Amino acid sequence: MNLRGFLLALAAVLSSPDAMAAEIKVLASNSVRTMLEDVAPLFTRASGHSVTLGFGTSAQVAKRVVAGEAVDLLVVTPDVVEQLSKTGKLAGAARSIARSLMGVGVRTGTPHPAIGSADALRKTLLAVKSVTFSDPGTGAASGVHTVAIFERLGIADAMKPKWRLGDGTSSGRMVVSGEADLAIWQISAMKPVKGLDVVGPLPAALQLTTHLSAVVAKGAAAPDAAKALIGFFGMPEAAAEMLARGLDPGDG
Repeated sequence: MNLRGFLLALAAVLSSPDAMAAEIKVLASNSVRTMLEDVAPLFTRASGHSVTLGFGTSAQVAKRVVAGEAVDLLVVTPDVVEQLSKTGKLAGAARSIARSLMGVGVRTGTPHPAIGSADALRKTLLAVKSVTFSDPGTGAASGVHTVAIFERLGIADAMKPKWRLGDGTSSGRMVVSGEADLAIWQISAMKPVKGLDVVGPLPAALQLTTHLSAVVAKGAAAPDAAKALIGFFGMPEAAAEMLARGLDPGDG
């Protein structure tokens, strides 16, 4: 969305019934947590509306919505959008706002291992004593994909004793504290963790690109304000924050 488009959307918000001091409740994937924590104040200064944020894996967010939790805006993966749309929990079409890649992280000050190819990553994984990633049992896409990587590399049995499962937010801290040697996680989730270095993205053949979509929830208390926030994600200020947090902004 260009500046003119955002200003038109903002004008619609300011003339709508929910224009006065609207509070937008957002539930979002953990992979956009730090980005939203930075973008929300920018939007508040531009629009006057406050933003309350809640996070989890996309699957956890879906469960909360299905259970009846009140929310205005969701930022989740397309499969969850499809799931919630089928159950009548969404209002209108979703908009793809960013893409996230998975990568490898190690504690700051330790050597960066070779991960540039599937074979290099395989050797690195076999050499480390422990690996942390999001618990696949929570529905975390990155965790499910990590287990699939082990299987594709033919090292699933060798890696199982090395698992140190995170809760969707803890993998970076586990590496920094020494509980794990290496993290396989969303780059956008690793970047803000102090004491953790992002070695780089996974090899292309093993990569998982996660698309994040924003959509207004059915029964939203402030639907027009939520739509304006979706529009704001396309503004240069928001795009800059996405890039700084390891996200690729835009549609697609």
